[in-house]
Amino acid sequence: MANILPFYLVCDESYSMQGPPLEAMNKALPDLHKEIGTNPVVSDKTRFSIITFSDTAQVLQPLVDLSQITQLPELQESGATSYAAAFKLLRSEIDSDVDALKAAGHRVFRPSVFFLSDGQPTDTESKWQEALADLVDPSWARHPNMIAFGFGAADPTVIGMVGRTRAFIADGSLSPAQALAEFATVLTRSIVNSGSGKGDALSPVMPVEVQGFQQVPAGYEPLPAEQL
Repeated sequence: MANILPFYLVCDESYSMQGPPLEAMNKALPDLHKEIGTNPVVSDKTRFSIITFSDTAQVLQPLVDLSQITQLPELQESGATSYAAAFKLLRSEIDSDVDALKAAGHRVFRPSVFFLSDGQPTDTESKWQEALADLVDPSWARHPNMIAFGFGAADPTVIGMVGRTRAFIADGSLSPAQALAEFATVLTRSIVNSGSGKGDALSPVMPVEVQGFQQVPAGYEPLPAEQL
């Protein structure tokens, strides 16, 4: 029986992400895979999934031990920017993933979500906010730590609402490709640090400062890595 800390990358795949932003992410994902997948201490304790969203949302990479796969799939631009679709699918996936891990005999701890968008939601305000509220509802024991990053046309206020744990907006000092490369570095480092506890210990390690981004107000401090 192992202690497992799930991580989800929820990434905007809308048309506005085409070009350097998606190219930067697709270039960075193999490095993330290599660093985590070749570290047995971290890969044994963490699982990683990619959910992408445009008009709809999809599970691009089901939750997996990164040492068990040879590569991660590439992102491809399409459609609009439905935050609601992403939040609804994420909630469903967390439920099914936690159930599957527990059925396999693992002890599962609170997931961490890294959300990335370069635009504003194309859903109605009520629709995406309702979906977000369901995802972060404290009465749902599995509600995750939410870390949100925005750049391009993303609204700092909206990113702050999504990033209940930490929220960052690009400050313009880096190009979009450079900012995305920094985001990927922070994501990788957070997973490695979270899974590198002594023995079977786990702790969610959240970014505090990120080069090229400024922190915007978020709702809460990181939630503890409680067993679900």
